[in-house]
Amino acid sequence: MNTPVHRLTPAFGVAGQLQAGDIAELAAQGWRSLVCNRPDGEAADQPASAELAQVAAAQGLAWRHLPIVSGQWRDADVAAFADALRTLPAPVLAFCRTGTRAINLWAQAMVGTLDNEGIERAAADAGYTLNPAVLRRVPDTSP
Repeated sequence: MNTPVHRLTPAFGVAGQLQAGDIAELAAQGWRSLVCNRPDGEAADQPASAELAQVAAAQGLAWRHLPIVSGQWRDADVAAFADALRTLPAPVLAFCRTGTRAINLWAQAMVGTLDNEGIERAAADAGYTLNPAVLRRVPDTSP
């Protein structure tokens, strides 16, 4: 597997773009759910979400496609991501091109659940710098 996986908590991790061939290894590592935060067609070399979903299902992994344009998530996107974390079997691995969208969505979804210092430390330990506005904004996570 060429994409590094960063486990932030026992129940959550992030990664950059996954390929279909990565999914069996992720299942063997114990991941139970995948969340794709990339819109289809964002890059010519990216596999289609339907292809990845099919491979995930064949490996017994739950799948959720929550496409977010880089840097343009809204409260509804954060609410959908938080819902995925609550309802999908853990551990959940979220991915996008580099993992940055996924980790910022996770951080926003965790505001009020985890302390901000812990969120920032988990992101930094995984090699990510959070968008500064993420931890200052209170998301509207109502359905």
